[in-house]
Amino acid sequence: MVRNRKKPTVVPPRAIIDIGSNTVRLVIYGGPLRAPAVLHNEKVTARLGKAVAETGMLSEKARGAALASLRRYRALLQLKGVEHVEVVATAATRDAANGREFLESVRALGFEPRLLTGEQEAVTSAHGVIGAFPAARGVVGDLGGGSLELVDIEQGQCRHGISMPLGTLRLPALRAEGETAFARKVGKALAKAEWQVEPGTTLYLVGGSLRAFARYAMVKLRWPIDDPHGFAIDAGEALKLARSLARMRVDALVPIPNISSSRLAGLPDAAALIAVLVQTLQPARLVFSAWGLREGLMWEAMAEHVRQQDPLVAGVADFVRDEGVSPGTATMIAGWTASASLAQGAERRERLRLSATMLCLASALVEPNLRQDLARDWALRKRWIGASASDRAMLAAAIIANTGKSELSPDLLRIADEQQLREAVTWGLAARLCRRFSGCTAPGLSGSALRVEGEGLVLEVAHDLQVLVNEGTERDLKALATHMGLRPEIRTTPPGSVASAV
Repeated sequence: MVRNRKKPTVVPPRAIIDIGSNTVRLVIYGGPLRAPAVLHNEKVTARLGKAVAETGMLSEKARGAALASLRRYRALLQLKGVEHVEVVATAATRDAANGREFLESVRALGFEPRLLTGEQEAVTSAHGVIGAFPAARGVVGDLGGGSLELVDIEQGQCRHGISMPLGTLRLPALRAEGETAFARKVGKALAKAEWQVEPGTTLYLVGGSLRAFARYAMVKLRWPIDDPHGFAIDAGEALKLARSLARMRVDALVPIPNISSSRLAGLPDAAALIAVLVQTLQPARLVFSAWGLREGLMWEAMAEHVRQQDPLVAGVADFVRDEGVSPGTATMIAGWTASASLAQGAERRERLRLSATMLCLASALVEPNLRQDLARDWALRKRWIGASASDRAMLAAAIIANTGKSELSPDLLRIADEQQLREAVTWGLAARLCRRFSGCTAPGLSGSALRVEGEGLVLEVAHDLQVLVNEGTERDLKALATHMGLRPEIRTTPPGSVASAV
């Protein structure tokens, strides 16, 4: 196995501080620009927007909590040597009569805060969704503590962004007169904003309270994936769950893994808003995004050539480097195994096959008794930007097949069809054959070739590499050929017929 722990040019860490209506959060990002990794993430629940909703002013208590957190963040950033820092403030500061005064206090701490308008907040959140889902088309809804932003997106562009005073801190009061009155108020806000959308589109939902609803739905549906990012649900199913949850008392809610008590308490309110949005906007499905405002800020700062990169490939490549695998070697192996990817439309899945190959090589470096667990932990539990549920299932199937097992898990069959999974098994079996035969060495790869010829799957080996062929190679080739419905053949070629290993 070729190991390479040297990383490419290091991108300096960058930090974003989001002064929201409910929380003041610091996130420090590292890793590749196209698939940034979270190095530090903390928040303080200052609830700046609570008093704003009641009095129109930021309270002294909330301001004090926010400024205390910002002083801590300033010290942490200095200790960590993070120089690139962006600070933005949203609805609560924007709407408060003393918001400008508060921003002056923030500047006195050494920050340069930027106050976003409602439209800027909506568009920036939408850019986060576009960064996570490059082919996204539909409506982005971002629910914060003080406001709900909606914006149309299509082909990487944003249109018609609006911000409405429907944040989580305002929802209890808005629901106090009952669900009918609540639906009427939301509908009135949409009408005032002159908001119209074509029925049957996709509604992309951003925000901690909405992701908490996604986790609730995933538990209810016994979904085999833990991460709510990218979770998609039919609008009818979402409406049914949202209506049921909206009627529940907070003290009747059962704790849900990875949902805090405060998020749990706000779930009925968030569900009620989801129900109204589904009824009003009539989307075909809902997709939940972990990328929103903060990631949108990074997206807006990206060069165009960085935006064009595939986020899944970028993220997996960075991950496997830390596991001791060279992405360059994985690319060569993906080329060597290309003949084993003959499914219809396979060329459209090359970025997924490359990602699967990288993960297969990384999993092979782990203790054998842990490798099958990695299929779940890496493919189904780790956050991959740019991977759908079926993509995750295919990654898992490939990693499992890389251990020599081709059986399809019932859990995976729930989120991908059998044909997709069988294709992914082919990727895993081919990666297994290649790495075990060649040792993932450049001479081993250039001195051999895998080809489909008629009804046969032929492994051509240069004469001077014949010694690499053993019983294991024969078994691996047979397993792959049998899975593909082909006849295995090993062919030794004269010197010069296949690129020589020397």
